[in-house]
Amino acid sequence: IPVAHGYGMTESPMICQGSPTDTDDQLAHTEGHPVFAAEVTICRPDGSECDRGEEGEVRISGPQLFKGYRDPTLDAEAFDEAGRFRSGDLAVMRGDGHVTLTGRVKDIIIRKGENIAAKEIEDVLYAHPKVEAVAVIGLPDPDRGERVCAVVETAEGAEPLTYDEMVAACTDATLMRQKVPEQLVVHDGPLPRNATMKILKYELKDALVDVPWSDV
Repeated sequence: IPVAHGYGMTESPMICQGSPTDTDDQLAHTEGHPVFAAEVTICRPDGSECDRGEEGEVRISGPQLFKGYRDPTLDAEAFDEAGRFRSGDLAVMRGDGHVTLTGRVKDIIIRKGENIAAKEIEDVLYAHPKVEAVAVIGLPDPDRGERVCAVVETAEGAEPLTYDEMVAACTDATLMRQKVPEQLVVHDGPLPRNATMKILKYELKDALVDVPWSDV
């Protein structure tokens, strides 16, 4: 039985859908093509449309989109001036019209004025055999604005990841130098998660924000 994944959310159950006729590359690296009648636009922060291959926020309109929240005060932030729903997801629209998710708007770390996507770094570290789970967060830093901190849960039976091993993994993956985390925290036990097993990054930030960097 052919299997193809899709992309949607409570506010818009169908956004993109893969197809069994897609290429291996499209199936492996995209969420599929926007579904019929769905208007999917990748936008810059000012609302202008991104070029193909340029990262931006997924904004959605069309008949599949909900009409608004029961609390209307939430709608002003949820919809842009053009009436498109702000998904909060970051993505690129490829040249073939397929969409690839790259992260979350709230997961952007601003280091020395440069936007760094946490997911890009997490994807690299998840591939390391010593890493069971990882959360990359931004912590306040007087020199950088935010510094990049990787919080790692050690894989069962493995030794804790060292800072040098983390840097080597990022370098081997050709991650840009400015995206390599300045700080590594090996978490004592499993990372905090909610009922759906999503890592609670805000709890990690709260726990680390006031800890002197040299003492972590």
